Amino acid sequence: EVQLVESGGGLVQPGGSLRLTCAASGVDFDLYAMGWFRQAPGKEREGVSSISSDGLIYYSDNVKDRFTISSDSAKNTVYLQMDNLKPEDTAVYYCYAHIQVSIEGSVEEWGQGTLVTVSS
Repeated sequence: EVQLVESGGGLVQPGGSLRLTCAASGVDFDLYAMGWFRQAPGKEREGVSSISSDGLIYYSDNVKDRFTISSDSAKNTVYLQMDNLKPEDTAVYYCYAHIQVSIEGSVEEWGQGTLVTVSS
């Protein structure tokens, strides 16, 4: 069974930093990509950042130059370093992974979410 375990959320003041971690377990074959979405109160879920197995990286325009995504392929783990946090970054952050589960098949998995609150 594939599971994603998230950690690192919490309360931080504007201008502060947090580091999110997501580890995938039960991966029998390979990870194609991992990344993060977020959902703020009263808003729809939006993509934040992702990294593929061949090193392609995506950032949303709202977080460019402030967030940095990285990964440890040996541990099937992705990190999101969030610097200069703003109140509008407040949201539940969800980890996702695109995982190969058979010779010909793949699935998308989602974590349970970790809450990031940016407030003075």
